[in-house]
Amino acid sequence: MALGKKIFFLIIALSFSVFNLLWARDVEIIVEDTDLGIPLEGAAIRSWDNSDYMCDENGIVIISVPDDRQVTIQVQYPGYENGRLIIPLKGDSFKLGLRLGGVMESRELVIEARRPGSSETKSGRSVAISGEALERSSQIGLIEDVMTSIKLLPGVGYTGMFNAMPSIRGGEPGDLMAVLDGFYIENPYHWGGGFSIFDPHMVASAQLSHGIFSTRYGHTISGLLEITSKKASPDLAELELGLSTSAVNLNLSMPLGTRGGLMVMGKVTYWDPFVWAVKQLSKVIDNDTLQMVNAVTTAPYIRSSAINVNYRFNADLEWTAEAFIGADGVGADYSNESNDEYVKSKSHMVFDWDNLQGFLITGLTFNPRRDMVLKTTAGAGFAQAKIDGEINYDYLTAKYTNDIIADHPSLVPPYSYTLDNDDIGMNVKSDDSALNIQGRIDYDWSLGNGFLWSIGAQEIYSHHTAKQEGRFFAEMQYFDTAVMELKYIHFPRQFGIDFSNGMFNTSAYTLLEYLAPGGRFGAELGLRVDHFYFSGDGFDIQTVPVLNPRLNLDFNVFKNKGIFDSFDLTAGTGLFSSMNDAVASIQLDSGIDDFTLKPNRSWTSVVGMRTDIMEEWSFNLEGYFKFVYDRAYQYLYTQLGAVPEQRYRFNGDGIIWGFDAMLQKFDSRYWDGWLSYTFTYAKYHQPEKPLTELSPSLNTELEDSGWYYPGFHRFHNINMVINFKPLRNFNIYTRLGIASGRLKPEITGKITSYLVDLYDDSGAPTGKQIIKYKRESEYNENSRTTWSIPLDTKFSYFIFNPKTKMQTEIYLGAENLLSLVYVAKANTSFNQYTGKEDTGSDSANYEMPIPMVSFGLKWSY
Repeated sequence: MALGKKIFFLIIALSFSVFNLLWARDVEIIVEDTDLGIPLEGAAIRSWDNSDYMCDENGIVIISVPDDRQVTIQVQYPGYENGRLIIPLKGDSFKLGLRLGGVMESRELVIEARRPGSSETKSGRSVAISGEALERSSQIGLIEDVMTSIKLLPGVGYTGMFNAMPSIRGGEPGDLMAVLDGFYIENPYHWGGGFSIFDPHMVASAQLSHGIFSTRYGHTISGLLEITSKKASPDLAELELGLSTSAVNLNLSMPLGTRGGLMVMGKVTYWDPFVWAVKQLSKVIDNDTLQMVNAVTTAPYIRSSAINVNYRFNADLEWTAEAFIGADGVGADYSNESNDEYVKSKSHMVFDWDNLQGFLITGLTFNPRRDMVLKTTAGAGFAQAKIDGEINYDYLTAKYTNDIIADHPSLVPPYSYTLDNDDIGMNVKSDDSALNIQGRIDYDWSLGNGFLWSIGAQEIYSHHTAKQEGRFFAEMQYFDTAVMELKYIHFPRQFGIDFSNGMFNTSAYTLLEYLAPGGRFGAELGLRVDHFYFSGDGFDIQTVPVLNPRLNLDFNVFKNKGIFDSFDLTAGTGLFSSMNDAVASIQLDSGIDDFTLKPNRSWTSVVGMRTDIMEEWSFNLEGYFKFVYDRAYQYLYTQLGAVPEQRYRFNGDGIIWGFDAMLQKFDSRYWDGWLSYTFTYAKYHQPEKPLTELSPSLNTELEDSGWYYPGFHRFHNINMVINFKPLRNFNIYTRLGIASGRLKPEITGKITSYLVDLYDDSGAPTGKQIIKYKRESEYNENSRTTWSIPLDTKFSYFIFNPKTKMQTEIYLGAENLLSLVYVAKANTSFNQYTGKEDTGSDSANYEMPIPMVSFGLKWSY
């Protein structure tokens, strides 16, 4: 122990030593209006090391930059587009022009150099989106959401309008991990995954890492979403108010002296007018999806607010803090009475769902020397979801048709049956909560000569509590050996969950980066160690620490040849791990011993190339292969008359490969945008899968699943994003997507009737026998829904007053424009008691069959 302490303090001493200084030089930055050529006095500059500067009356400022690598600075001025400027290794004076209502003459999304750990687009690792590109693509629709932008990037599978949980390069949707300013957000969603909590008004940039990303981060085997929040200016007070068809947004920021700033944000949705309009529309359009809206009693709502503060004590020490609290929910009360000739029923459904979450984060960034960065982050988060729902039947009475009587000779008069609530009534009540506490420390040291060394450690404690109870019905088939006949049974399942479990996630990493002079060659070698310890009521589970080494190599083949600015190749490979959320419900009797519990693992390799052309275009192509192993899954094991047993297994695997391509047009006077294509091949396998039929003893039978495509899989995803600017103050944003279909069961038979025996809660026959309807289907890899073709557009008109520095935006947006003429098709559904097919039920998703139109005004000062 004493030797360990000596080594620890020796490392700290060396880290803060004064040798190997990083030499710097001063450069002059001139900021002006591109069209008028006038200097922009008061333009705010955020330097590469997060230092803030202000331009003088001539639009000039002097800043210090390192002389051994390129860096990027950011420029802001009220009413103008934000700008970025690359400072090369040579030169003492640089000019940047900004435009009103347009975009700067520079690369908006691609950052050529960075501060360690900052947001960037880098081939083989990540793609970032920020500035105007982020605002245009996310501030659209009834709910403005950063995930709307993320879903347009290469490598991201199409999900539909009301789903913010996409598959990233073939991975399971729930495996995408979100990080806000270094803090892991376990459940960053409203409405159960319909939208994310990341309002674009609070986000400066978003980076999706789906390649071999740095060992600084983990807890995912598919993708990492890094969100960087906006920071209030230390020199300018700003106010932004947004009013749209479904929400009100308010952002206020103010300086704290000249050293920091405070920003307050809030959002309130009001979907009541929209719900009312859809209810009126359902009276004239016969569509099942529209009819469902009539059940809504509490319109879907989101209430959220956030606050962040930053304060720089001196040139080397900065403090940040931010807090968020949000609530969302929906309520429904639906009464249905059917007077069909053969089936009469009366039922009542009540459903209420409320979700609350919040977190608090604080951090310190310290530069002990100009070549060192020490960053600490700590925070805590809380989430709670409550569900209360039930479906009660007053009665369900069915009368057999002549065809049914003819098809089933065993039936006897009166050729009818009546069911009550005990036979088919269902209910659920759930109260889930989660608490997590996190702390991390990161240290970066620029060693000179192109080397950067980083080390860090993190601890996350998560505590999940759940109380769930309910009743639902299952239908299974089994082979009755007494009569040598296949029979069907309908039986209730009572379930109850009551657990309070905690888990410690301990992580540490080290990382060495190298960039050769001129950027000709780069390498990144890192090792991450993750360990999980699980504790519950009366038990604990130990796991084996997992090692996740990662390596990236970057090659610049040439620069500045003809029309080509650069041509780069990249290759990387590495291991990743994550813990499946499903393990949170493990209990004492789950049969999980020490070292049986395993995190999900994946081995991923990526190769890619990128070329920049004429400082206006960029083309990026990446291919990847992933082998997934130790994948967790669970299933219910049924034994008639007993409470179903939840079983956990950690031996699933998967094979995923594919490629992404992206052609990007950088911002210019008249237009910008990108075209991306994603191909994904993903198959999964689990050794234990419940069969649809029970054993002769009425227990669950298991089989090997074989290799299968998951339900979220799509082969092809195409996105075209274009921002057209015919006038300096008028923008037309358009997004067109094309996505191949998801799997659907292949129908192999017609709708036919069959006999079902009813069983009670004890597992004994009730003596009742009913007629239901079925349609035979089977798994077929080639059976898929038709292609999805989403089309969205937004018209924006800007008015800027240079005297008051007030900008007004008036916009009109429409999503899902093609829905009136085309909707992706799946299989139709049918009433299991009448056999009648439902109209309009062949839609491949639950989106509204009408365009979602939004209108709004935004004022900023």
